Amino acid sequence: MGKKALSGRKNWQQQGGLKALQAETNLYDVFSDYFKGTEYILHKKPKHLKNLYAKVMLPQNIIEQIYNPTLDLTKTKWGVSPDFAIENTKTKKILFGEIKRQDGWVEGKNPSAGRGNAHERLCKLFTPGLLKAYREIGGIDSDDTLPFWVVFEGDITRDPKRNREIAFWFDKYENNYFMWRPNMTGEDLVMHFEKKLKKYLD
Repeated sequence: MGKKALSGRKNWQQQGGLKALQAETNLYDVFSDYFKGTEYILHKKPKHLKNLYAKVMLPQNIIEQIYNPTLDLTKTKWGVSPDFAIENTKTKKILFGEIKRQDGWVEGKNPSAGRGNAHERLCKLFTPGLLKAYREIGGIDSDDTLPFWVVFEGDITRDPKRNREIAFWFDKYENNYFMWRPNMTGEDLVMHFEKKLKKYLD
């Protein structure tokens, strides 16, 4: 990749980061206000999973073949950092969440407008290890739902290809993601949680 291409990618990532921050602030504001006076709380950037990987015990034959620096693994941050988490303080059950804001192919744009990969990075949530950890830490053990919720924002919510991809990935767990489209409000977001996900925390 040439210098010019790298520069363009850097600018694109910076712009995406600003948009992602705006998306998080919106969701935070909606649920922080909605949960006032209830048993529910919204965790911003929850730390429950921040040290997951440091706890992994590797076989000795693997240890002998890799780099092993001198460090206190308990003080590392080798884990995952969800964007938010919703907790029922009475049941102690927690639903971890991700916010994915991305451009997409819509009216007036070329198909290449949907080239971002923020939506693809969420696929790690489907791995056996993280599913197990999310269920154990969050206390959501029902097979009817996943232990996480992904909220999409931006033009990706109307992109014909990305909508099909995401629907295929989630399959029967369509309630575990939400397309927060431009014509929607915070009420739509809250109602999805109330009708589709809240019962797993109660």
